[in-house]
Amino acid sequence: MIRHLFLAFSFVFVTSIMTPVTADDAKKKPPTRKPNPAMAKVEDVPGLPRVLLIGDSISIGYTVPVRELLKGKANVHRPLTNCGPTSKGVAEIEKWLGDGKWDVIHFNWGLHDLKYMGPKGKNLADPKADGSHQQVPPAEYEANLRKLVARLKKTDASLIWRSTTPVPEGCKGRVVGDSVKYNAIARKIMDENKIAIDDQYSFAMSRLKQIQRPANVHFSPDGSRELAQQAVTAISKSLPQ
Repeated sequence: MIRHLFLAFSFVFVTSIMTPVTADDAKKKPPTRKPNPAMAKVEDVPGLPRVLLIGDSISIGYTVPVRELLKGKANVHRPLTNCGPTSKGVAEIEKWLGDGKWDVIHFNWGLHDLKYMGPKGKNLADPKADGSHQQVPPAEYEANLRKLVARLKKTDASLIWRSTTPVPEGCKGRVVGDSVKYNAIARKIMDENKIAIDDQYSFAMSRLKQIQRPANVHFSPDGSRELAQQAVTAISKSLPQ
C-alpha cells in the first residue's frame, strides 16, 4: 500500500514539473519593461562642456532628443530618477550634482509640487475632496526653490530655469492655472538671482493641442522633441565657446 502511494505521488510530481507552459500561462507573466534610454549612463566626450538636466517626467521625455541635438557639442546628463517636487530636490540635490564640474544646469520643479494628494498619501487626489492638499503648497515651494537656487549658484554653472508646463483641462489631481501661479513664484526668484528663463510654459501653451496628450500633463513623442529643441536653443546660448 505504501509503495503504491509513493508511486502515485511520484507520478503526480514528475508530471507537474514536466507540464509545458501554455500560452495562457505566459500571458499571466508581466512584460519586462525596457530600460528608459533617458536613464542610460553617459560617457563624457573629453573636451566638451557638461550639461545637467534636472526635472520630472517632462524633462525625462526631452532628455534623449536634447542629447541627440547637442551631440558633438556637449555631454548631456540627468539624475537617474524623476526629480519630483522641490522637497525631493532639497533632499537629493547633493547626490544629483555629484563631484564633477557642470558648465550648464537646466532645471525645473513644479508639476509635482502643485499636484494634489489625499489622505494616507493618496496620489493625484481630487482637489475638491475633503483632506486633499497640494504636495508642496506655494509658500513652501518658494522656500524650497530658494534653497535649491542658492545651492545651484555655488556650482558656478550657467543656470537656466525651465518654466513649468501647462496643466490641461480634465487632468486628474491638478488644477488648470496652477502652473501660472507657481511660475510666478519661480520667476520672482530667478529675476532676483539674474537666472535665465527657458519659458516652456508659453512655448507649449501656443501649440498645446498639437503636442500635449489629452487631459494629461505629458507630451507626445513629437511634443517632447519640440520641447527639446526649445531647451537646446536656451542651453546653446550658455555653452562655453
